Formats: sequence, structure tokens, C-alpha cells
Amino acid sequence: MVAAAFVIAVGFGLVAPVLPQLATSFGVGATAASVIVSAFALTRLMLAPSAGAAVDRFGERPVYVTGLLVVAASSAACAFAPDYWTLLAVRGLGGLGSTMFTISAAGLIVRLAPPDARGRVSGLFASSFLLGSIAGPVLGGLLAGFGLRVPFLVYAAALVVAASVVHALLGRGAGQRTTPAARPPFLLADALRVPSYRAAVGSNFANGWATFGVRMALVPLFATAALGADSGTAGLALALFAVGTLGALTFSGRLTDRWGRRPVAMLGLVLAAVPTAFIGLSPHEAAFFALSVAAGFGSGFLGPSLQATVADAIGSDRSGGRPLAVFQMAADIGSIIGPLIAGALADTVGYGWAFAVSGAGLLAALPLWAGRRLHHAEPAPSRPAA
Repeated sequence: MVAAAFVIAVGFGLVAPVLPQLATSFGVGATAASVIVSAFALTRLMLAPSAGAAVDRFGERPVYVTGLLVVAASSAACAFAPDYWTLLAVRGLGGLGSTMFTISAAGLIVRLAPPDARGRVSGLFASSFLLGSIAGPVLGGLLAGFGLRVPFLVYAAALVVAASVVHALLGRGAGQRTTPAARPPFLLADALRVPSYRAAVGSNFANGWATFGVRMALVPLFATAALGADSGTAGLALALFAVGTLGALTFSGRLTDRWGRRPVAMLGLVLAAVPTAFIGLSPHEAAFFALSVAAGFGSGFLGPSLQATVADAIGSDRSGGRPLAVFQMAADIGSIIGPLIAGALADTVGYGWAFAVSGAGLLAALPLWAGRRLHHAEPAPSRPAA
């Protein structure tokens, strides 16, 4: 699964730089090209509940492999799309496959990872995906020289290989942990009664708002409009954010397992909120870069701790497709709403307020973790004596 995550992220990075160019090759403008990009995320959001229900009904592994194959088919169809509307339709279909393998991957981590190692497993999985997302655009830029459609075909082939490997290895080596869940699925209504699950969902919404939404939308605009820098400066700031996240992921999963989910999650919210709030006040590029690294470092504490929290609430002997879908949707909704509100603030009162509100949103999630008895991790399985 870790290897497959790297391949998936590399492939996504392969097609991301050339997808808008492929759209404009059909004679449409920038707005229509942006719709192609948004269609993928919108389909993910709309169909996440259906994917969660499929995980509960059919199991994690079949849905995971099917999702990879759906994205592979979508990518190959993009390469052969004869017009804009076909490209829009098949790219949107890829969003269905994406949400299928994302939710089922989280479910597999719940089922396969020992409770006392969930933080480390989640951190390793996130690190692999992040490394792939860094390498992907570089390789995509090189492949684009062979034509705009070639990266899509390479991505499709890589996903077929990844699906085959995951199907074979999980079926052969995972043992009884890949058998159907011992208890009925963990329902969303049950999950919402668990304080730690609600805290994780609220924190993921704030993280999606600030980390995935505002960072991607406003950081490039702030670099050019406020600092007078070029697009290369914005790209470097985004890359430094990823470097900071990767640095934290090297040990945040271990801290999650050792200290517990709540303290690491609260630490991550604070460490991400403070630099995010001050990015809009950066007086020069050096401060801009330093705050980007610091914000990325803080976000690196959130992934493992939030994932492990949700896994603890579900337990390893039952599926939780619907709660996992809502957890994912929280970040997706935040990444959609955040840029809209922050963009409006930037236009009316300035970038300083836009980033400050985003940082305050992360701090607003802290009370969800404090002052109440949270769900604790299930005990680690006993090991036989030597």
C-alpha cells in the first residue's frame, strides 16, 4: 500500500501540469480549463458517501483495487478524448475512482495496522504519498515534451501495475486481517457520538481549509501581488511547505503512538496555525519562505494523529466506510470553502486578514480536543511468549 501510494501520487503529479494545457488545446479559455480541474474534486466530494457504503458492503480491498482501475481507465480515456466535453466527463469519472481508493486505503490502515503502530503506519503512508507528489510534477514536465497525452497513458499503465500488485500481495500476505469484519459496520450515527471522532472531523475541516485550500489558492497570488515576486517564488514556497511536512512526518507518527492522539493533534493545530496566520504579513521573501516551512511542519503532525484517532474509534474488527467518507469530505469541503472566503477577504481587506482567519480556523478546532473524555485507542493485541 505504501508503494502504491507513491505510484498514485507520482501519477497525479504527472498529469496535473498538462491537464489545463490539454483542455485549452480544444479551443477553450482558462475558465473552462479550470472547470476540468474542479470536476475531479467535485466528483470526489459528491460520491464519497457512495464509496463509503461500498466499503462497508464489499470490503476494503475490492473497492481499493476497483478504484485504482477506474482512475486508470479515466486517465487512458483522457489521452484519447476527442473534444472538451468528453475530457470533462472522463476526468470527472476519475474522481469516483479516487474517492474509492482513498476511503478504502484509510479503511485498510484501520484493519491492518496494529493499534500501537497506527500513528507510524499513517505517517509512513502520508510520507510516501507526499514524496510522490513532489516527484510527479518534475517527471510530468519531462514527459510533456513527448506530447500532452503521453503522461495520461503512463499514469494509466502505472495504476494498472499498482492495482495488480496490491491485489496479489494483500490477498497472499495479509492473513486473516483481510477477511470480512467480525462485527457489523461502524455507522456514522455511532461515530458522531464519539467525541474523538468529532474532534478529528472538525480538525480535518480546518486543515483542509488552511493547508489544502488557502495554501494552494492564495500563496501564489500573495507572492506575485504583495511581494512582487514571480511564479517561481510561489512554486518554491509550496515546495518548502512540503519539505516542512515531510520533516515532521519522519517522527510525528512515532509521537502519536507514544504520547497519544490528542496531544499530537493539538500540537499540530497550534504549530500550523501560528505561521499560517502570519504569512500574509511577510515583509520579504525570506520571511515568506520561513513561514511556509513552519506551516508545513505543523501540518505534518495532523495527518498521523487524526488518522489514528479515527482508526481508534472504528476499531480493527469492523468496517467504517461511512465515517471514513465523512472524515475525508470534511477536508474536501474545507478546501473548497476556504479559498472562497479567504479570496474575498484578500480582495476587500487584504491578504493579512485572509491568512489570519485561516490560522484562527485551525485554533478554533482546539476546544474540540480539550476538556472532555475522548475515546482511547483499543489495546494492542497480546503477543505470545517466546
